[in-house]
Amino acid sequence: MSAETIRPDNTRFDLQVIGSWIDPGSRVLDLGCGSGDLLHVLKQEKQVHGTGIELSEDKVGRCIERGLTVLQGDFEQEVHDYPDLSFDFVVLSQTLQQIMHPAELIPELLRIGKRVIVSFPNFGHWSVRMQIILSGRAPMTDQLPYEWYNTPNIRVITINDFKWFLKKTGILLTREVAINTHQQDRRGHVVKYLKNLRATYGIMMLERPT
Repeated sequence: MSAETIRPDNTRFDLQVIGSWIDPGSRVLDLGCGSGDLLHVLKQEKQVHGTGIELSEDKVGRCIERGLTVLQGDFEQEVHDYPDLSFDFVVLSQTLQQIMHPAELIPELLRIGKRVIVSFPNFGHWSVRMQIILSGRAPMTDQLPYEWYNTPNIRVITINDFKWFLKKTGILLTREVAINTHQQDRRGHVVKYLKNLRATYGIMMLERPT
């Protein structure tokens, strides 16, 4: 697959791929949207009707300065207030590993959105495996840049783990890509083989079973 990226200059590579999957004019909910990079590009490039939810007040303020509609709060709680199928796409980018109850959250996102797109750092990457084998310590990488005692990440996820979860729960995987990133995640390329070993991130599009 070729990542038909959207404005790659200053946007994380996984967000470039996610943006290429979203149809023009769609209703989009971006959870943990940060400073609104994805919503800003989608609004400019694809005229989406975008909403974000972000916990950080400072980042919400930055979003508002950019003319974006973003709510301040805990999206694990806020999503319950939306009616069924309120959005065409719900995006959860590089946040899944920080979710307290992912097995409950993902079906809820599929209730309010026709499609859910997730991206997450792949704990199965060869560099993570080598650090554990050689040092016997909790690994640190560019994608997981924390010590065990200060990390916000409470889940260890590999690409294979997540696909097994989808199979077990009956959630449909309708599109996927594995990527390897560099230059602080601003650049990257698609990984086409040995994905669970060679990719730094997995990106997947989910739908409810019919």
